Amino acid sequence: MPPASMNLKILLPFKVFAEKTGVLRIVAGTADGFFGLLPRRLDCAAALAPGILVFETEAEGEVCIAVDEGVLVKSGADVLVSARNAIGGTDLDKLRETAEREFLHLDEQEQSMRSVMAKLESGFIRRFAAFHHA
Repeated sequence: MPPASMNLKILLPFKVFAEKTGVLRIVAGTADGFFGLLPRRLDCAAALAPGILVFETEAEGEVCIAVDEGVLVKSGADVLVSARNAIGGTDLDKLRETAEREFLHLDEQEQSMRSVMAKLESGFIRRFAAFHHA
């Protein structure tokens, strides 16, 4: 029988931002909208868009964290979120403002760098797929 709670770990490039057990639900956002995770949901992976990630535990209640773009992977009871940056806070309005200021309004140089990296990654994946099917 699947577990009644989940284990959440939020990783940043330079540290573990948060590690929680007994997570009852998670709500995260992608480019296509928000989706929820419950403990008995099938395993999945999703590309996260910059925004607010919400999780709930019995001990802490509902917790909101602003996350930059990243990846969420659910495998069994474990949910791993790997993001470029994350900010915790208690005031949802201030957290949303901070997320918009820090994550959504990137300077031109960073936008250019991310565009180049995306092209490199997609080119690698295309070549790898072609190699795999050859």
